[in-house]
Amino acid sequence: MPKAMWNGAVLAESDACQIVEGNYYFPPEAVKREHLRPTDKRSVCHWKGVASYYDVLVDGKVNCGAAWYYPQPKHEARHLRDYIAFWHGVKIVP
Repeated sequence: MPKAMWNGAVLAESDACQIVEGNYYFPPEAVKREHLRPTDKRSVCHWKGVASYYDVLVDGKVNCGAAWYYPQPKHEARHLRDYIAFWHGVKIVP
């Protein structure tokens, strides 16, 4: 079962991930929300839409903008709505 890990903590774990462009997108219910803090950061993907970001928090350490999701994806990416992906040193263990 794929897991997202950072700073010794499991951030998410699920058999229902969507893998897109090499990134594991975890279903919202599989993510431990206590490790996420919303940010104002946004980016745009030409086919997925506008991404929103979270900082990842574990044991007082912060990994800024290390998680992202698409709250209102374009039609082609609707299956990713609210699924959360990670980067910036967050390890995905397939």
